Amino acid sequence: MSQRQSPQRSGRAAKGRQEPEGKRVTLPRALSKLGYCSRTQAEALIAAGRVSVDGRKVSDPATWVDLEHSKFAVDGTEIAAEKKLYFMLNKPRGLVTTRDDPEGRPTVYDCLKEIDARHLAPVGRLDKASEGLLLFTNDTVLAQALLDPVSHVGKTYHVQVDQIMNHEQLARMERGIIDDGELLTASSARLLRSGDRNSWIEVELKEGRNRQIRRMLEALGIECLRLVRVAFGDIALGDLPKGAVRALSEAEILELNRRAGMKINR
Repeated sequence: MSQRQSPQRSGRAAKGRQEPEGKRVTLPRALSKLGYCSRTQAEALIAAGRVSVDGRKVSDPATWVDLEHSKFAVDGTEIAAEKKLYFMLNKPRGLVTTRDDPEGRPTVYDCLKEIDARHLAPVGRLDKASEGLLLFTNDTVLAQALLDPVSHVGKTYHVQVDQIMNHEQLARMERGIIDDGELLTASSARLLRSGDRNSWIEVELKEGRNRQIRRMLEALGIECLRLVRVAFGDIALGDLPKGAVRALSEAEILELNRRAGMKINR
């Protein structure tokens, strides 16, 4: 039997697997929600004896705390909820969506040098060859809700392909295509415009499989020439220049919360 103990609450073992009520969360999750660090980083700090709650050092990462009323400190310095920040980047092609790349490739954080991006994380990813709208925030709760398939927040892409796609090909993307044992489905796919040899299509996804659109097109024998995310829910990329970043408006933040099914206390 595993020796790992269930999270403790007020010195007593929690019964079953039911989540605590109210604002009670595990200590690593509390530090993450406050925007101080990731849960993994928090677990290391706690294990090292560097974290205190209400003036008492805590060394067990499984400890439950009151996020709303407890006072937290790291190395004796009190920490509080960080101001929630929300940004939009028009990601250029060729950047990887990570903070540090072991291969030394340029990353999306190279575009965020003019802002304090220490605790900002991307909401989802765009692969190296893809472009367009990428959201960043330190609001981990909203980010997780936006990416949860249950919330059904769609992402809209404009895609240039190497041929003129016909109605049946687009319909197949909506019906679903099996690739490598996965059923990949677009919630909508339509022709935007076409030239002599290629065309642009608009695709909306409500699921986030790896390289999903590219894999669907490859299964149809179609090459993806460009892929640009133009909207996340109702938040549009608009005319933001490539490589530029801007803060989301209050209305956009409220809309993201609404689409994610979050309670809005503003």
